[in-house]
Amino acid sequence: MRVAIVENTAITHHGQVGVALHEAGARIGLYRPFADGRLPELAGYDALVVFGGEQTACDDAAYPYLPVLAQRMRAFSAADRAVLGICLGSQILARGFGGRNILGATPEFGWCEVALTAAAADDPVLGALPPAFAVFQWHSDTFTLPDGAVHLGRSGAVAHQAFRLGRATWGTQFHFEANRRVVADWTREFPDLTEAMQPGWAAAHPGLAERLGVEADRIGLEIARGFVAQI
Repeated sequence: MRVAIVENTAITHHGQVGVALHEAGARIGLYRPFADGRLPELAGYDALVVFGGEQTACDDAAYPYLPVLAQRMRAFSAADRAVLGICLGSQILARGFGGRNILGATPEFGWCEVALTAAAADDPVLGALPPAFAVFQWHSDTFTLPDGAVHLGRSGAVAHQAFRLGRATWGTQFHFEANRRVVADWTREFPDLTEAMQPGWAAAHPGLAERLGVEADRIGLEIARGFVAQI
């Protein structure tokens, strides 16, 4: 299988998604439009994965590729290619299908609980998960659900944590790809940002990783494998 991956920031970890793609023997086309504006074309790819970034989903002045990427995600979905948007990627996906981006209103950081909706029980990716689980979050923005989206998950702070469109298009606000190694690297690379999101994070991180990270890693890999199975 051929999978296009879009990175939206200079330090991007594929984490559990990368593990699942490697297990499946996927061939990767890597795009970094924040640096050169290039985006994948529909021809030649079986799936599209869009990761997170520090920008907002509608910061078109600084990142003019964003509206094009939103429509490209919609085009992949319309062509029955599997599509996955994580964090910023989910916000761009929602935008591409007519959802409204809401900026700065919903900060979440760390391993936070997400609860699945009743509709998730029949979802091919999330259906086998427990009804609630801890998973890593790092965001301040959210979105309204596009028309026709199946609402799959929520948290106490954010109503729209996961959704599906059509057969095989998913958006997750939460960073299920962020395993403990990824979170540890973020903590080292971005100490000022992580402390700003959660004061005392550096000191608390090791204990939280031990208490919550092991199960979050398992959940994240199960989601990643479930998505890859839909490609």
